[in-house]
Amino acid sequence: MKEVIQRSGIVPIELHRKRLDQVAAALWPEFSRGKLQEWIKSGALLVDGNTAKPKQSVDVDSVLTLSADLEPAVHWQPQAIPMDIVYEDEDVIVVNKPVGLVVHPAAGNWDGTLVNALLAHDASLEQVPRAGVVHRLDKDTSGLMVVAKTLQSHTALVEALQQREVSRQYIAIAHGSMTGGGVVDAPIGRHPTMRQKMAVVASGKPARTHYSLGQRFKHFTELHLKLETGRTHQIRVHMAHKKHPLVGDSVYGGRARVPGNSAPELVNAIREFPRQALHAKALAFFHPISDEWMSFDAPIPDDMQQLLETLEQYDVS
Repeated sequence: MKEVIQRSGIVPIELHRKRLDQVAAALWPEFSRGKLQEWIKSGALLVDGNTAKPKQSVDVDSVLTLSADLEPAVHWQPQAIPMDIVYEDEDVIVVNKPVGLVVHPAAGNWDGTLVNALLAHDASLEQVPRAGVVHRLDKDTSGLMVVAKTLQSHTALVEALQQREVSRQYIAIAHGSMTGGGVVDAPIGRHPTMRQKMAVVASGKPARTHYSLGQRFKHFTELHLKLETGRTHQIRVHMAHKKHPLVGDSVYGGRARVPGNSAPELVNAIREFPRQALHAKALAFFHPISDEWMSFDAPIPDDMQQLLETLEQYDVS
């Protein structure tokens, strides 16, 4: 069902001669800059009753009026799917996503996703882009995500992510015994021949991953990672680029490599681990409305904990 948006505002002195889209964003921060530009171009947002262009400067005391239909942001069906909600208030939801849950509907997964679950939990999320999802985790990566419950929260969180003001920390188990931490600073884009994959390519977007060592084993390493950027499959691509792919990552690591003469228990644990060993352990951000610094932690899931225990027993130096 459409929501009718009606707004009006007067340009204050501090916004005199600023661009129209900038002024509109300052007056109505609950809407994204892109949506406001769309309304300006369509004539839904007027200056003193006249149409204008997004880059046009506006004078102090000019009257901006907005009258537009806000289409539901998503058209997916709500589904009663259990969620592990770590925190919720009027503006945000923090969820601990389980392994195997796709974040939002797409080809091959039109339902049974986190978005379907969110819509069942709160029907008003239909009015928020992507039902409030502002960042993603792969289907087989577990851990923490923040969801915006309002347009204003969504705009603020998207901007915070773009400004790298959201802290996302991960734990992973990688092949190889690493000797020290560091930073992978390598651009990521589509693989030149296998378009379903990402890769480190010169034409890609900037990507930086910080990593430090947790437990070190004879043939494997527990890693603690922090994203500076948020490219698709970033940690998986960067660690494979470092020749230390994640355990269980058949896409970027190929067949599971098990050291010769390993105990059968270790061989089975590595070969049968069903997903990339990656978990979004910690999440922190400034609350989009109150500006309070909030931090959350999700314990390592059972499958990764069991793998670490196997390594502690059968892969010691």
